[in-house]
Amino acid sequence: MNKTDLIEHLAAKHELSKAEAGRVLETLLDAVVTTVKKGGSVSIPGFGSFKQHARAARNGVNPSTGAKIKIAAAKLPKFTPGAGFKAAVDPKAAAKKAAAKPAAKAAAKPAAKAKKK
Repeated sequence: MNKTDLIEHLAAKHELSKAEAGRVLETLLDAVVTTVKKGGSVSIPGFGSFKQHARAARNGVNPSTGAKIKIAAAKLPKFTPGAGFKAAVDPKAAAKKAAAKPAAKAAAKPAAKAKKK
């Protein structure tokens, strides 16, 4: 799905004109970009969060010449998907994770009681 398809989907779903749906999408994207650019984060529960990630300067190698080069530090956007999004994409993995949580908690309880004694 590209931007045009997304605008058409928004317009059809919410009975908007394509121009109105385009403005809504542009406003949303502009808000996310502006917030992350300023160092903030945008969190949408169930979907995920957008934030700024700082990559440290490091040394690298030019693959064609083999010469060592310095790679400058960079600020990059980072998206972390939420649990709902992950579950929608891969329900089997979400079910496995949900089943593993009670077992992990049950194993942790006896260990915690042993430490208290």
